[in-house]
Amino acid sequence: MTKLICGVDIASEWMDVCLRPGGETRRFARTAEGIRALAAFCTTHGVDLVAMEATGGYEKLPFGLLWAEGVPVAVLHARAVRQFAESMGLLEKTDRIDADVIAWFAETKGIASQPPAKAAQERLEALVTRLRQLTDLRTAQGNQRRLVTDQAVLASFDELFALLARQARSLETAIAELIAGDPLWRELDKAFRSIKGVADRTVARVMAELPEIGTLSNKSASKLTGVAPLARDSGKFKGKRPVRGGRSGIRSILFVVAEVVRRHDPDFAAFHKRLTQAGKPKKVIRIALAHKLLVRLNAKARDVRNELACAT
Repeated sequence: MTKLICGVDIASEWMDVCLRPGGETRRFARTAEGIRALAAFCTTHGVDLVAMEATGGYEKLPFGLLWAEGVPVAVLHARAVRQFAESMGLLEKTDRIDADVIAWFAETKGIASQPPAKAAQERLEALVTRLRQLTDLRTAQGNQRRLVTDQAVLASFDELFALLARQARSLETAIAELIAGDPLWRELDKAFRSIKGVADRTVARVMAELPEIGTLSNKSASKLTGVAPLARDSGKFKGKRPVRGGRSGIRSILFVVAEVVRRHDPDFAAFHKRLTQAGKPKKVIRIALAHKLLVRLNAKARDVRNELACAT
C-alpha cells in the first residue's frame, strides 16, 4: 500500500505543504492555530507521515504540536534533501517545490516517524546549549580584553565576566540536578566519569547531543558524530579515508577530551605513541583518538543500558 506523505517547507511565518502522491499543495501559518489546521488537513487526507527539514529551530513548534495532535512526524537533514533534489535534476527552488521534494525524499528513503524527545531531554539540551554559548562568549570577550588598557573598559569586562561566571554556575547546578534525577543518566554519569579525563561538562554534552549513545553500533555512532573514515575507492584506486558530516558539536568535544584522556589513560597514551611512531599525520591521530574515546563511551553506555534492562 502506497504511503501518503505530507512534505512541509517551513519558514519563519509560513508552512508550505505538498502531498505525495497527488501533489495537492496548501499554505498554513506557523502558529499554534495554523499547525492545528495542518494537523486537521493531514487527518482528513489520511496522511501517514509528515516530513519537514531541520530549519534552525523553526521546525520545533510544528514538530511538537503535530505530535500532540497525533500526527506522526519526521525531521530531515536539509543538506541531504537539497542534494537529493539536485541529483534528480531539480535545480529550481521555491517553497512549494521544496515541500514536494521533502515528501519525495521521505518516500524514496522510506523515512520513519521520530517521536519527540522527552521533556527532560529537551531541558537538558537547552541548558547545555546555553552553557556552551556562555563559554564561547567568555572566550571571545577574554580575547578582546587582552588588547584593552583603559581602566573603565577593563572594569566593564570584569563585570561581564562575573555575570557570566554566576550564570554558568547556575546552569551547571541545574544540569547536575537534572542528571541526578534520572536513573539512566545517573548511571551513565558514573560510567563515563570512570574514564580519567572525562568531567561533568563532557558528560552533559554527550547526553544532550548524543542521546542515542549505547543503543548504536560503534560504526553507526562514529558516522553519526563524523569520526568514521569513509571509503574512497574506485577500481584500482585506493583513496584516503576522509571523515565528514555528523554532529559537529559532539565531535568537537570528543577532540578536546580525547587529548585530555590520553594524558591520564595508559591505553590511550600507547595508542597515540603507536600512531605517532608509524608516521601518521597529527590530524589523523586526533581523529583516531576521538574515535577511540567514542567507542569507549558507547561501550560503557551499552553496558549501563543492558544492566538497567536486566534489573527491570
